[in-house]
Amino acid sequence: MSVATGLGYDVHRLVEGRPLIIGGVEVPHTHGLLGHSDADVLTHAIIDALLGAAGLGDIGEHFPDTDERYRDSDSVELLRAAVTLLAGAQCVIQHVDATVVIERPKLLPFKPAMHQRLVEALGVGNAQLNLKATRGEGMGFVGRLEGAAAMAVATVLRPDPAAEGH
Repeated sequence: MSVATGLGYDVHRLVEGRPLIIGGVEVPHTHGLLGHSDADVLTHAIIDALLGAAGLGDIGEHFPDTDERYRDSDSVELLRAAVTLLAGAQCVIQHVDATVVIERPKLLPFKPAMHQRLVEALGVGNAQLNLKATRGEGMGFVGRLEGAAAMAVATVLRPDPAAEGH
């Protein structure tokens, strides 16, 4: 097995009339994230990081926004499907570190629920997932309350390609 790292990034526009779902948790707010699915930026970034670490492409390849099957889908269910893809590729999740960037609302009160929901979907121990939240400090699209972003880094063990065929 070899150690591999993947990077994930996602961004969605904030709009009225949609629920704000982050990390699989509905956060009370006047605006929600716009997207084909539930637009959960945190979960989408984690999915991309995992797929990248496993060498399995990206979220758009597996769950395209052009496919009606994924309209309004629960991103935590997409995460579960991604974890199944990793298992099929004999990859083992070692650690995920992720950051949400949103001006408001403050996410600190919701982080424990997000952590629990994501740990369950990932099938990992509590210490294998770290979540952080920060603001745009009034700058950029986040600071202007136009949207939210998330970044994630995933570390996985995967079959060593150098060992194949030996």
